[in-house]
Formats: sequence, structure tokens, C-alpha cells
Amino acid sequence: MTVIILTACPPGLRGHLTQWLLEISAGVYVGHISSRVRSRLWARVQDMAGPGRALMVFQIGGEQRLSFKVHDHHWTPVDLDGITLMRRPAEPVFNAAMPAGWSKAARRRRFGRRARPAQPTTESE
Repeated sequence: MTVIILTACPPGLRGHLTQWLLEISAGVYVGHISSRVRSRLWARVQDMAGPGRALMVFQIGGEQRLSFKVHDHHWTPVDLDGITLMRRPAEPVFNAAMPAGWSKAARRRRFGRRARPAQPTTESE
């Protein structure tokens, strides 16, 4: 079985893939195709994707029984002792001193509400 997932790709590519695979959701294509057709479809995806991203998962022989191919995707497949894992990019680390331009509300959302010192109250009688 082969699964191809497209993001922000031109409609022409989506139409071309529907000739060979079944579109089960927007941008998700599934089907049983030969390795020759799969390699030609992947070459076509890389040619026609333009600014879009593509991810393909397909069956192979081996312990894990599947493999991945990516095109302009942030997540990359990495072989780790014979098992293919997807490495996602590291998230940016924010320190307590937020960059200029961040509002107090954004700081509260990011770091949670901090206890404020008690304000002295003045009672007028």
C-alpha cells in the first residue's frame, strides 16, 4: 500500500494522482501500485509540487515493513539502527525575557500567570 500526502500543491498534481490512487481526504491519496509506478509517481510529485510539500509512505521488505520519502517537508526521515524515524525540527526556545513587542497577555499565555505581590488597600471611613 502507498500513501501520499500533499500540502499546498497545485490542482494539476492532485488530478494526476487521482488517476492512480484514491483520494480519501483532501490531499491524502491511498492505493496499491507497483514499485515502478510508485517511483514514477514520486518523480512526478517532485516535478509538479512547486512550493508545496509532499510525504510518501510505502511498503518495503524488512523489519519495519515501510519506508518514507519527503519533498520540501520540515520533518525528515532518519535511519537509526535499521529503523526509520521521522525527525521533526527543534522548536525555538524562549527565555523569560521575551523579545520586544510581546504583549503582557502573550507572556502570560507562554509562561502562565505569575503571582503578583499583594497591593496594599486603603480603607476610607
